Amino acid sequence: MSKKYSRKDFLRTGSLAAAGLLLGACGNDPVETKEIVSSPPIDTLATSDSVAENFDVDLIESDDSRYNEFRNGFNKRIDSFPKVIALCTTTAEVAEAVRYARKYGLRIAVKSGGHSMEGLSTNSDGMVINLSKMNSVELLDNGAIKAGPGCTLSNLYDKILPMGRIIPAGSCGGVALGGLTTGGGYGLFSRKFGLTCDHLIEATFVDGNGKIHQAKDDQELLWALRGGGSGNFGIVTEMIFRSHQAPVTMQSHHFKARKLDANRAASILEKWFFYAEQLPESCFSAYVLNGGTLNILITNFEEHTDAVQIVIDGLTKETDEYKAGERNELAKKLKNYYGSKMPLNFRNSSAGFYRDFDHVSGCVDKVFKNIIDNKGMIFQINTLGGKIKDPEFEKGSCFPHREYNFISEIQAYWQEPYKELGLHEVTRNCLELLKECNVKAQYFNYCSLEFGDWRTAYYGKNYEKLREIKRRFDQDNFVNHQQSIEI
Repeated sequence: MSKKYSRKDFLRTGSLAAAGLLLGACGNDPVETKEIVSSPPIDTLATSDSVAENFDVDLIESDDSRYNEFRNGFNKRIDSFPKVIALCTTTAEVAEAVRYARKYGLRIAVKSGGHSMEGLSTNSDGMVINLSKMNSVELLDNGAIKAGPGCTLSNLYDKILPMGRIIPAGSCGGVALGGLTTGGGYGLFSRKFGLTCDHLIEATFVDGNGKIHQAKDDQELLWALRGGGSGNFGIVTEMIFRSHQAPVTMQSHHFKARKLDANRAASILEKWFFYAEQLPESCFSAYVLNGGTLNILITNFEEHTDAVQIVIDGLTKETDEYKAGERNELAKKLKNYYGSKMPLNFRNSSAGFYRDFDHVSGCVDKVFKNIIDNKGMIFQINTLGGKIKDPEFEKGSCFPHREYNFISEIQAYWQEPYKELGLHEVTRNCLELLKECNVKAQYFNYCSLEFGDWRTAYYGKNYEKLREIKRRFDQDNFVNHQQSIEI
């Protein structure tokens, strides 16, 4: 049952508890999808004549035909059952939903695209504030882009590329700007232009009391929203980004090596680290070990140069196969990386930021043996560096890991339920091996509940300052999840 609650409708709590790369998270793994079967229906929320004045939010309960559509995220492993979903379309509705949840003891979670790897954008028996309808995109007169937090990357690129503009963001089409930006945001264009969060110049923000703020008037708040993680101390409802002239075309280069053992995979990795650092800033590269098969990708949205060719020649000697992709229109080329639109069974996790091969040389062969010996496991490393290291961006953002040249992700996919626990164990083993190699810095947007030291892993030296900001905007920790900033 859907309720558009107005002057004579409200929730009675009864017994309620008072409490967003490329080949992996995008879901390019060929996994068969099946419909999730709901648990027994949650009791419908009752109504009363006592009412919050002018309350007008679309609340979806468990008996609503839309409930599963808006309950489910991209990861089928996450199976939560919120008491109610607040489907908001304006900042005012978000603010009202927060105040309503606070009044009636509903723990809240915030969902823009639903790609949180540990389901931090949902909960059970609480309220999920769903921002998917807040997905507008507008080009402003000064070349800036105004967008809603529910705007997906496929929608963003479809709208702004024909206008000749681009924001450096990710490539997975279903990821939404809200979570991506507040966690940092990197992708094919970041080495040339910087992180997504570096381009956030204004934001509308609803705090833990349901009060609306303009971050342009509060530089400390804007600093925190640039990489401080989503669902930590409030809700971003509108964003304005600085944009760049969009590249016209892009070319890709593909390398493959088959039937690898751990030693050869590590040997190629060492060479890839060396060559990847020689690439121009217009290039992105990914090293993707899928079982015993290695795929290396290089993309370039500027002209082919001698520097690029040197890298291609070097990697061709190290791998079994090389294929140059056609240079094509950027908008068309990007669609190759949008990934699956359907939910998948997976467990992905940050596997650390790296300086160079020496950083992981003591454990990478053991990690790769785990990947090669267990079907369904993928280990991916992507290039950072370039403009991401800009001192001005570092000063204006709380994203703490700019000194690293590489970022990694460990991925597990399965179809049969009995395989899940075994792949979880493989993931844990790999993370422990990397920790022994002094891999400590992790990416919030690839969150994992395995990280006992998540506070410094995600936020480094900026964690204590983020706590101060948390106390300003959410003094009683109303907006929270398992790894949110603490008061």
